Amino acid sequence: MSDIDLNGISNMQYDVLREIGNIGAGNATTALSQMINAKISMEVPNVELLEFKELSEIVGGAERIVIGILFTLGGDIDGMMMFMVDQDAGGHLVNLLLGNLQSTYDKDSSEFTEMEQSALNEIGNIIAGAYLSSLSTLTNLTITSSIPYMAIDMAGAILSVPAIEFGKIGDKALLIETEFGNIDKMVNGYFILIPTINSYKAILKSLGL
Repeated sequence: MSDIDLNGISNMQYDVLREIGNIGAGNATTALSQMINAKISMEVPNVELLEFKELSEIVGGAERIVIGILFTLGGDIDGMMMFMVDQDAGGHLVNLLLGNLQSTYDKDSSEFTEMEQSALNEIGNIIAGAYLSSLSTLTNLTITSSIPYMAIDMAGAILSVPAIEFGKIGDKALLIETEFGNIDKMVNGYFILIPTINSYKAILKSLGL
């Protein structure tokens, strides 16, 4: 396979990456439903290949406070994956998981207790695991992930981590933006997949492209 140019990716390659995003997000939503033992619905994801500098604008601006749960990838795929939500969305997920008796999150205080932070970590772990499992099944590639690292900070600060780490080998990330939730409330969630160039090649090659 010739070198992949992420600035000039073909329509067919883009369609495949988009479909990977759709299936991964769908499986992650199913896993979240099972985790909280309640029906979670999901809108059709918006999948785009974007430069790092564009990502923070998508989630509401570089200064918006968000929750980022980051994993490094290994095995046949090298790179990073991040699940990101804003504070209000994170609070809603925590309340769904823990129930109002255990969760005291109040969007006016914008503070998460230690238990709530642990719940957020576990939510990120389950969602990312389901996403990566679907990617592994689709591509027949072995994909491992690190333990989750969670940060609550401005979007620009959180996104600077993968930008610094992978900026020297490329400036593109696959953003999967979706809206999910229950009958009471829908929230936006963002999956950000940042494979190395060789990993993009491995994914597309495994799918015959």
